[in-house]
Amino acid sequence: MVIIMIKVAFCDDDLSVLSNIMVLLDQYRTEHKREIECAVFYSPLELLVEMEKGMRWDVLFLDVLMPGEDGIHVAKEIRQYDNVVKIIFLTSSPDFAVESYAVGAYFYQMKPVCAEDFFRLMDSLIRECEKAQQYSLVLCCKSGIARIDLNRLEYCEVIGRTLRFYLDDGNVMESTGSLDELCGKLARYENFLRPHRSFLVNMEHIKNISYKTITMDNLAEIPVPHGKCSQIKKQYLEYALNRNLVLLA
Repeated sequence: MVIIMIKVAFCDDDLSVLSNIMVLLDQYRTEHKREIECAVFYSPLELLVEMEKGMRWDVLFLDVLMPGEDGIHVAKEIRQYDNVVKIIFLTSSPDFAVESYAVGAYFYQMKPVCAEDFFRLMDSLIRECEKAQQYSLVLCCKSGIARIDLNRLEYCEVIGRTLRFYLDDGNVMESTGSLDELCGKLARYENFLRPHRSFLVNMEHIKNISYKTITMDNLAEIPVPHGKCSQIKKQYLEYALNRNLVLLA
């Protein structure tokens, strides 16, 4: 199995908490022989400035109660830049637990953090990060580097040298490249189908296939070239059978 690099950031105004958690991280790295890159921030402002510059992490440990701006509000701002990072709130009070999950928190960790809890949490985080990175696509966009979860990609369209990625939440991301190159990168995933020279679709998001169009879950219509409908339907049915999907004649 390929061992991937995990990038972790810590943000807490309490130096003793940061010192303790950094000791735990060093212990974890040594005992588990893991490559973990880390960054430390003493204020949410420092963290947000770096994120505005395009810095991204796989995991963020974020204090809830900090001077000036609480962690919940900071997390809401972070989600404007990054919907992928796994946020773990650090707190000595359970009062904000419900609010934390409203901003997509991965976990709500009570202080002080002991080695057993930290190691167990890191094991879970690394498994999730490896799973995400193994089924994702990294793009160079105008806003910086972004990672797309391939499960969320409905289809891709090429216009000139611009690739447009349509996601299941309605967002559209753009990157420079060719559809031929993209198809090559995604060839090992059986759920992608190229029905047209300008389109690549995720068969998990196909709603309907007719002689003229493929209708996606977002109701976008992908053109079907003349004479290719039977071939496209055959490929889709083979995929559906391999996935053990229920088919009614």
